[in-house]
Amino acid sequence: VQLVESGGGLVQPGGSLRLSCAASGFTLTFSSYIMSWYRQAPGKERELVARVTTFSSSAIYADSVKGRFTISRDNAKNTVYLQMNSLKPEDTAVYYCRAQWGSQIDYWGQGAQVTVSS
Repeated sequence: VQLVESGGGLVQPGGSLRLSCAASGFTLTFSSYIMSWYRQAPGKERELVARVTTFSSSAIYADSVKGRFTISRDNAKNTVYLQMNSLKPEDTAVYYCRAQWGSQIDYWGQGAQVTVSS
């Protein structure tokens, strides 16, 4: 089982990035999993950024990113995305992809660094 994040990097404040998380090796079909993005800044706990349900019927966001970030998924490509606009220095963190199925299956990616700085 693999979750591989990509698309991180260095961006200036106000800029945009799109993170991707490609899944492979899952026992169940990708569409069965609730997909989430988390982030962890230095010295801080990991926090939920956004979550999307199995067929994109609903999504939730942390208050700090509402209106700026959008989570989406392409079940045909086994991929979940995080579009990040109007980035702020406080968005700097390692961003992690997570796949869950009930309480029995819980997979994490290795993380992608996002740095927002001028």
